[in-house]
Amino acid sequence: MVSVPSCPLCAGRRPFCIHKSYPFPSPTLEKDIQGKLKKDFFGPSYSVFIGRRGYPNILAGPMLGIEPKEGLDSPSTWFGMDYSKIIELRSFLLRSKKVEGIRSSSKFVQEMQELALAKKPADVETSFRRTPQFSFSLSESFQPMGPSGLLEKMRVTDNVSIPVRVERIVSDELKAGEQAFLLYQQGMDVYRLASILSSGTLGLQENKKLVPSRWSVTGVDDIIAKKLMSQVRTYPSVNDYIVFESQYLDNHFVILMMPGSWEFENFEAWAPGSNWSTQTQSKIIEEYEPHHGRTSYAESQAGGYYAARLPAVRYLDSVKRQARVISFREVGEGYSVPLGVWVVRQTAEHAFKQPPKRFATIEEALNYCDSLLRIPIQAYKKQSRILQQRRLTEWA
Repeated sequence: MVSVPSCPLCAGRRPFCIHKSYPFPSPTLEKDIQGKLKKDFFGPSYSVFIGRRGYPNILAGPMLGIEPKEGLDSPSTWFGMDYSKIIELRSFLLRSKKVEGIRSSSKFVQEMQELALAKKPADVETSFRRTPQFSFSLSESFQPMGPSGLLEKMRVTDNVSIPVRVERIVSDELKAGEQAFLLYQQGMDVYRLASILSSGTLGLQENKKLVPSRWSVTGVDDIIAKKLMSQVRTYPSVNDYIVFESQYLDNHFVILMMPGSWEFENFEAWAPGSNWSTQTQSKIIEEYEPHHGRTSYAESQAGGYYAARLPAVRYLDSVKRQARVISFREVGEGYSVPLGVWVVRQTAEHAFKQPPKRFATIEEALNYCDSLLRIPIQAYKKQSRILQQRRLTEWA
């Protein structure tokens, strides 16, 4: 079964049109996977997923590999893959779920936390209430979901190996944000960090709780960026105007860095006729933060804002500079179904791995940006809080 959100033309509830051509799993793949699903199932756990419906009593459980496949739950390795490959990979991941309170310290929760911290996927023996049925669903926030089933019982059959440094960090009486940043400094990627935060492993003992995966993904982006920003604000400014570019799955990023103290502005523009816009003209959404940071959640862009900001902060920290940053994300008709904010994060990350273009003046940089963007730069300038600023250097 495929869960497809509907559009205004179909039922008026969601912006994703079921009349578009979707690269969902083929009937052959669906039949193959369904044949591997059993009431009693054995397989490796790659991460944990925590739902949010019914909060504070939510569905939680490990994500199990139906077949051993590379990259099943590793979005950091997916850049460059097409829709079909990503959806095929995710189809082989079985979400096991059991109702737990967010403050639960049951044996099930403790074992799930060990699985989240494990150095490598550990084998798990499960019994479901009934044989899981093949299904497939999509989300704007996290990666696609394959089959799922309600658990009766679970047993970890491996000796779970947790790296000593990781165990020391999560055992310390520190706040969740401090522990998450220490794990990041040990080289842990944001996707594994999000799984660990979701599992309720981090934080002071009295504050530990399960965190819905939808929240933990953005939470990790925000935690790391804020910690790095405190360092970035102490660095000298970039000297010239720098433009980075990247494109993936019809998500086009143009990122402009300008001399000055840290500021960040993020634009999202949705092409007419795409699943995110029913208008006849491109829809432009803007979010901004000043030098000292935001004081409110980026409601209009949600997780996409934080996923776009983190790569920019990471880059500036790596080159020991600060800058005024404007990120332009243009989403075309080819981005036909949502795959999660990892697309934003990885496409922006890829931009900073490419050789940038450097310019001596703002006019030259904006003209170059204008040549790359579908929407004229003047349309962005009308909404941009950074580009409307008048600076002392302009009067020199």
